[in-house]
Amino acid sequence: MKKVIIFVFTVITALMLTLLSGCGKDRVVLNVYNWGDYIDKSLIAKFEKETGIKINYEMFETNEHMMAKLETGGTNYDLIFPSDYLIEEMIKKDMLQKIDFNNIPNFKYIDDRFKGLDYDPNNEYTVPYFWGTLGILYNTDMVDEPVNSWDILWDEKYAGKILMLDSMRDTIGVALKRLGYSVNSTDPKEIEEAKNSLIEQKKLVNGYYVDEIVDMMINGDAAIALNWSGAAMEIYWQDVDYIEYAVPEEGANLWFDCMVIPKTSRNKKEAEMFINFLLDPENAYQNTEFVGYSTPNKAALEMMMTENPEVMDLPAYLPSEEILNRCEVFKDLGSVKELYNQAWMEITAQ
Repeated sequence: MKKVIIFVFTVITALMLTLLSGCGKDRVVLNVYNWGDYIDKSLIAKFEKETGIKINYEMFETNEHMMAKLETGGTNYDLIFPSDYLIEEMIKKDMLQKIDFNNIPNFKYIDDRFKGLDYDPNNEYTVPYFWGTLGILYNTDMVDEPVNSWDILWDEKYAGKILMLDSMRDTIGVALKRLGYSVNSTDPKEIEEAKNSLIEQKKLVNGYYVDEIVDMMINGDAAIALNWSGAAMEIYWQDVDYIEYAVPEEGANLWFDCMVIPKTSRNKKEAEMFINFLLDPENAYQNTEFVGYSTPNKAALEMMMTENPEVMDLPAYLPSEEILNRCEVFKDLGSVKELYNQAWMEITAQ
């Protein structure tokens, strides 16, 4: 009798292990590729718990790094978070899938002013994620003059205390704006002039960084830094009151980051489920409060106005129309991108 019981127990145990093993193999794994520090990761855990879908989460530092990885092949990302101009390029190169908005009912919470933009005029490929501006972070204990021009990033008074972004379009775009040109210039002479000004500036610069800039500014390692508006909000949420943010009078970049599904996706429906999850007002509010960047989600913004009304007056969170009117959105440069690539190589090689 004992032998029978042991045999039955062994068979049941083996069956259970087989079933569990099978469940593990059948579990969908969603491959997500996003910017660093660009999501409240507790939301990932929440989505996994609610759906049983596993998220494999990877991060990149710039659009160019992300694009380079995609173009080398060998990746099967299901959801990525590029910026406007890169989306435009990816659509032209047939790298994205059209989204089935029937699977994203929470799209109704996206403000209409973030729909039908130039990079996706028919709202086929993108769902807005965050938006903001490019500007200057500055330490008020170290800078006592008005920060209203890009010229301050070339001021010898701050030699060794200037941080620049390790991001081609942003950094070259600033140099172009400072010279009175468009951030989307296709004029070889203007691009060359911007390149030379950045090479000349390098003797004043502490270095080119991305994610390190926030901590360096808080620690007093630099006086001024080129960075995105969300970095200013990240500092604000840490109750640091000596770092301010300004968008210079010459104008800057107005950017939009979106959620898109690449052609490499093997789990399109699950990617759309995750997009819909992130658009849920409670989740979107939690995300914008954690990340700091401005949300295109109307319901989440209303929650922010109720819970944190003071941020509505911060140019880093909700820039005024006056600021927005002097900003430009990056465009896909087409073949002229090679001029920027060559200029960037020469700038960073110095």
